[in-house]
Amino acid sequence: MREAENFIASQTVIETAPLVPELRLYLATEITPIWQATEAHLAEMNIEPPFWAFAWPGSQLLARFILDNPALVQDRIVLDFACGGGLAGIAAARSGAAEVLANDIDPLALQAAQLNAALNGVGLTPLEGSIIGTLPKADLLLCGDVCYNQQMADQIIPWLRHCATHMEVWMADPGRPYAPKEGIETLSVMQLPTTMELEGRTARETRLCRILPLPA
Repeated sequence: MREAENFIASQTVIETAPLVPELRLYLATEITPIWQATEAHLAEMNIEPPFWAFAWPGSQLLARFILDNPALVQDRIVLDFACGGGLAGIAAARSGAAEVLANDIDPLALQAAQLNAALNGVGLTPLEGSIIGTLPKADLLLCGDVCYNQQMADQIIPWLRHCATHMEVWMADPGRPYAPKEGIETLSVMQLPTTMELEGRTARETRLCRILPLPA
């Protein structure tokens, strides 16, 4: 664990995301080694692509919405699915959630999420491995930027709709073509700054929606 913490600290700097200046995170920037590393180099080091090292638009919008509407998460069990660096879950913990579960298939992401939580004076409960197909014990499931390709969307969206019959499900997406267009209820829409390196553009319209369950 200490080795992972040292790696995260050495590859990032403590910064804030544009939409959520209240929260500090270990993030990759243009000056950090992990930003400059190629996927081939990371593969040689046996490291997954460091999605946890960036504050993606979806997680930023989730966090902003939660911090602005804390009553929506207070005293609830919140699951931050595919949490990455844990930004959305940290916002929920700061806003009074009874417990925040952080899930990611990348163990390094879970370490980063817990380090980020500690930076902000809150705690997250790590939930390891894939939980797709299970029914998590939560009142609210959060996910951002999970529809980045068709295969992933085809796997995740039916599961989220099933979860939505038992809990509230919020998804934030920065205009990916594979995100659901129907069976959703929009909660917030914002134009978020992005980088050319990550998104190929300087801004993306990002939408936060509630996933509705399949009709009975």
